[in-house]
Amino acid sequence: MSRDALEVRGRARALLEIDLDAVVANWRMLRDCARPAEVAAVVKADAYGLGAEPVARALWDAGCRRLFVARLEEGIALRRLLPEADILVLDGVGRGESEAFLAGRLVPVLNHPGELALWRQVARRVERRLPCALHVDTGMTRLGFTAAELEAAAAEGMAELRPLLVMSHLACADEPDHPLNAEQLARFRSLARVLPEVPRSLAASSGIFLGEAYRFDLCRPGVALYGVNPTPDRPNPMQPVVRLTAPILRVFALEEAASVGYGATYRAPAGARIATVPVGYADGLLRSLSGRGVARINGIPVPYAGRVSMDLIGLDVSRVPERLLAPGTEVELIGGPDGVDELARLAGTIGYELLTRLGRRLCRRYRREGMRRP
Repeated sequence: MSRDALEVRGRARALLEIDLDAVVANWRMLRDCARPAEVAAVVKADAYGLGAEPVARALWDAGCRRLFVARLEEGIALRRLLPEADILVLDGVGRGESEAFLAGRLVPVLNHPGELALWRQVARRVERRLPCALHVDTGMTRLGFTAAELEAAAAEGMAELRPLLVMSHLACADEPDHPLNAEQLARFRSLARVLPEVPRSLAASSGIFLGEAYRFDLCRPGVALYGVNPTPDRPNPMQPVVRLTAPILRVFALEEAASVGYGATYRAPAGARIATVPVGYADGLLRSLSGRGVARINGIPVPYAGRVSMDLIGLDVSRVPERLLAPGTEVELIGGPDGVDELARLAGTIGYELLTRLGRRLCRRYRREGMRRP
């Protein structure tokens, strides 16, 4: 472990390193891939658990001018940080929220006729056209106007509003051969014709890689910015962003067989070595990794031994040379190009959940070299 990392860690045990330069590089790669479409950035859920403020600032400095969040509160916080950014709120606007949207100059993504009617009322009250985006449902059956609802809205006219986007969301973009992708594309094209002058947006992270037909005027990558593979059937094109490490607390050299951890689910043979590391499910290391997870010491894979507990895990370090094992030795829990995806696979989940579960108890260290080229 570097002296710098030790100083940053201080009294904390586990260290989550977040490479903002890699986030910026990933955004630039997607921007270049998607040209001439604009590429925004989704920083909802605290930038997928990695810190919305430092991530959004780095993206803004790199030239990203349009950001998406999920909740009104996220938009309010982001506006304080970036006074000039275009900030769109995916969950739309509810009753009692209009003043906060106006004060924060936030753009609601309208998801049903009730929200549209509410935002029209607000526009009439303030006597100016208000920006918005319109979400249409093309097969996700989650949010969005139906075809009939959108046609009725268009027939009523948009005199009070200034639609910035008509958008939808792909359900199976990470499965390129799934037939629903082409079905949603066709439905989106048809629905977007109802508002022919409004820019269109369909692709998020994986959708960008489905090809030019899916990119339209604006793409909305999220998880790909943070290093998760948007093309699971192919090598990861994104740079890794996160690295999670923790020091060994102690090592048991077993003279006879012994069980490890709660429930005695792991039986270590005589001669095995078991290391205890201070990170657990309270830090976001999912309990489903019990008996399945793999960490690394000096590049050597070491399997989880027994159950992940709240604060600790055991590792079978029998394959690691004894000279490399001591209290304080660094263990890499997430690292490398596919570190997030591989650990998520072992946990039986996806990279999205793994990232957003990473706990606030982890000491966070941000790396940023100051890449500001537009």
